[in-house]
Formats: sequence, structure tokens, C-alpha cells
Amino acid sequence: METVIKIACQDEKGLVHKITGILYDKLLNVTRTNEFVDEAFNQFFMRISYVGNCEINALQAELFAVLPQNAQVEIIPPALKRVVLLVTKEHHCLGDLLIRSQFQDLPFRIEAVIGNHTTLAGLCDQFQMPFHLISADGLSREAHEKLVEAQIDTYAPDYIVLAKYMRILTPAFSAKYLGRMINIHHSFLPAFVGAKPYQQAFDRGVKIIGATAHFVTDDLDEGPIICQDVVAVNHTFSAKEMAKAGKDVEKIVLANALKMVFEDRVFMHQNKTIIFD
Repeated sequence: METVIKIACQDEKGLVHKITGILYDKLLNVTRTNEFVDEAFNQFFMRISYVGNCEINALQAELFAVLPQNAQVEIIPPALKRVVLLVTKEHHCLGDLLIRSQFQDLPFRIEAVIGNHTTLAGLCDQFQMPFHLISADGLSREAHEKLVEAQIDTYAPDYIVLAKYMRILTPAFSAKYLGRMINIHHSFLPAFVGAKPYQQAFDRGVKIIGATAHFVTDDLDEGPIICQDVVAVNHTFSAKEMAKAGKDVEKIVLANALKMVFEDRVFMHQNKTIIFD
């Protein structure tokens, strides 16, 4: 099984040689490398995978020793990502992810589902998945999030996925899970925000509808984009038919985004992402 190293640092000559040289000296077999330099910021990014036995802390220390100051180095052994899902009432993304988890179509394991309504509890029961109801009734946004946060942290997940979780998050909540919380949004951002997006699309007479998966930041629905896709529609589509087509593309885009993130192929950089093949 492959171990992945993710490196982000200031660019300078000889970085690839230095990094691969350390792996060579430790008799590790490099199976794949990807590099990218953002010239505007003089920033170097590298994803490298290897097979072989090595003490990770020692390897990380050697890499830090040859890299520029303030380098970021992650060494990620092969393991399923542990995930908590947040949901409200829409079932399509939750159902798709439960099936993918059950049949190991993605490298992840859903630990639990947290919802602010009971609507999807029965679906979770069918998969023997823990479902935690945390109602927001009568609570401030901050008080509700404290309860949600406490429940999430009992599972210590690698990632939190908003599977159509229809709550606006506070900056504090978003900041706590920065880089670890992923949302699926109807349409290309930021079009058709608010209630009834597909009715808005129908009223506008759009010819394509789509979905965007992105990391959550304190800018509502404007975090770094991971994956997008569209589907063609025309004047014969009703608002209901547009919504159905939109839900299909939403779950596909979310699954594709999660695959890239869970395979450790995504870097956050400024308000963008760098994604290696």
C-alpha cells in the first residue's frame, strides 16, 4: 500500500532532487510524483507516493531539514478516511454516500450522521448508521453549533461533509474545521443563492444547471472549489424536472470531489485548490 507525502513551500532550485534523494537513501520506492509551481506566489506544491517501510517522524524531520522555512509537510499512511455527515431533509447525497460507503466505492468510512431534523433517520437505520438528532429549535446558531461540534468531536473524524445541510454556519465553526469540511452547492457559485434555487433557474430559463463541491470557509458558499459539473436542460424541463436533474449532478459532483480529497490529491492555496491527477 502506498504512503502519500504532500509538500507545500516556497519554490527554489533543486527541491525535487532533495526530496526524492531522501526517499532513495531510505530505500523507499517512489511510485508517482506530481509537482506544480504557482509563479505568482513563488509557491511549490508536490504530491509524492511511495511504498516501503520507514519511520514517519524521522522521514518528516529529514524533509523539513532540506526544505525552505515554513514548509508544510504531511506524510499520510494508507487508511480509510473517517467521516461525519451533516444533513437536513434532502436524501439524495446522503443515500448516495451511504451506498458508496457500504460497498467501499470511495476510500472512506462514515462514522455517523448528524441531522437537525428527523427526516433522514429512517434511511440511516436501513444502513445501521448512527443518526444523531440535534434540533436547532429555540437555539441560537452559536448554541446549536456547540452541540453539533461536541457530537462531531466524539468521532474525531478526518472530514466533515455537508450532505445538503441547510444551515448557515458561523465563522467560528467554519474556522475550526477549515480544510476538513466539504459542501455541495447547487449551480455554479454564486448563482441562484437562497431558497428554491431550481425554481429560480426555471424562472430564468437557464440552459445548463450544475453543482459545485467546495471547502467550507467563513465566506458563504465561496470556499475553494474542488469539483464542478453541469447538465444540459431546455425549455421542456419543468422546475421539478430541473430539480431532479440538479440532484443527480449534485451527488456525482460531491462523490467526485470526495474521491480526490480522500486520495490526498487536493491542496488548498489562497482561495483556490490545486488538484493532482
